This record gives sequence, structure tokens and C-alpha cells, in this order.
Amino acid sequence: MAADDPSEGRLFVIATPLGNPADLSPRARDALARADVILAEDTRSARRLLLEAGLPLEARTIVSCFDGNEAERASEAVAWVTAGRRVAVVSEAGTPLVSDPGFRVVAAVAAAGLRVEPIPGPSAILAALMGAGLSPDRFTFLGFPPRKRGPRRRLFESMRTHPFTLLLYESPLRTGETLADLSDILGADRRACVARELTKTHEEFVRDTLGALAGRYRDDRPLGEITIVVAGAPLAEEPWTDDQVLEEARQLLAGGASARDAADQLTPLAHRPRREVYALVSALPRSPGEE
Repeated sequence: MAADDPSEGRLFVIATPLGNPADLSPRARDALARADVILAEDTRSARRLLLEAGLPLEARTIVSCFDGNEAERASEAVAWVTAGRRVAVVSEAGTPLVSDPGFRVVAAVAAAGLRVEPIPGPSAILAALMGAGLSPDRFTFLGFPPRKRGPRRRLFESMRTHPFTLLLYESPLRTGETLADLSDILGADRRACVARELTKTHEEFVRDTLGALAGRYRDDRPLGEITIVVAGAPLAEEPWTDDQVLEEARQLLAGGASARDAADQLTPLAHRPRREVYALVSALPRSPGEE
């Protein structure tokens, strides 16, 4: 059977709008129209999606697929695709699998050697990154942080010196607590952005330091879906080599500085422990009477 045969069984993994129905791509709509079965994180949202796309509900079966039943649905999906049916996976909004159900279904279908066809589109991660005003070059997605404070703070501790932009989802109920932990651990001066209700009528980007954002949302609980974007840690300067330290030290000593003073001046510039810098400086030949 040809790889592009429209009758071939396959699994569509479809990104759907975050809130604005106009963001449904023509390709995503076509895949939904061709699907025999839709595995939906939220069946009500799936029905609304089909109606907004002008697709009849009775033309396909909509089946619930969430964390509690995804293992069962994965087995069923393999059987359906093997039998030549077209199955679509959709989350409540945005891209399936990304902090949403779908991974076990995709893994099972792929392991069976069957066709998986991803249809990219809306993503809260990328939408937040596009509007946050923070570096998009490299970023790390943390998903939803742990609900309990201890594990959450340990996660943030592991990211203290991480140089890439951080993105995470959070419940409006815990946004203030999470920002306070981020501020405490990563630093109150670290730049960040709270992106809210992306693509919806009340879309909002609040950009400030972590300290200011923690203060803002301490008692003022935000509404809607929240994505937090945090600047990465500043890259540490490369430490000077021994030759670089010695070259600068010779100039300071020639200008009359003592070995102790030269070490004090060079240590913050060299990004090396003072004892190492002082050992190098003190080993240089000095005029009689110098330290």
C-alpha cells in the first residue's frame, strides 16, 4: 500500500487552538474530517472543536482519553489503526503529549510499526516564548512543577545555574507560590514573564523581575491558563589562564603594587580563587623590599 494512500490506517496527532478557533490549520481540519475515531482529553472540547470547524459530530466516534484510561486506549488505538481506521489524538487545547495525554498512544502505535502522522500547530510553550521578550535561542520546558513545596523547590534548585530560558505551566491557584519560590532560589532580579490566556480575548504578558512578579501575584490570583517564562542564568566568565594572570600581574607589580594588592585586584577579574591568583603573583620576581 502506498505511504500516501488516504485509506491507510494511521494515527493523527493534532495540535488544536489554545483559544482562538481561527488558529486551526487547514491540514488539522482535514485530518479531523478524515478521522474515524477521535481520542480526546476532553470530549466536550472535542465536540466544540468539530462544530467550530463545521464538521458533523455523527461522522466519527469521540472517545475519552486521559491519564486514567490512556493505557487501555493505546491498545485500542493499535487495533483500530491495524484494521485500517484513522484515529486522531487531540488534547483539550494546544499540542497533545506536551503536559497532556497522548504519549502512550503514540508510543504503542509506533512500536507496532504503524503510521503516526503529527500535525503541528498551536503550542502554549512557543506562544509564550514568542511574546515574553526573553531569549528564544535555547530553552528548557519544565512542564507543571510539583505541587508540594519541597519537591518544587528542589526542582528549581537544580535549575539555579541553568543558562537556558525556562518555561513552565502552572495553575492559577499556585502561581503566586511558584513565583515566590523562583524568586527566592533563582534570584529576585532574574527577568521573567507571566503569560496568561494565550490567544484568547484577555491574553496578557506581564514582564518584570521574579521579585516583582512574586509580589504582584502573592495576593492577586491570576485567572485562566498560565505559562511562566524565566530568563536563564547568566553565563559565567571563563577563568583566566595562568599566563593571563601573570601578564596582568607583571604590569601591576611594575607600577608599584604589592603582591597582595595585585592579587586583590586580579581575583574578581580572573574568576579564579584568590589563593590561586596570589600563588601565581607571589612567585614572580620582585624588587628588594617588596612583599
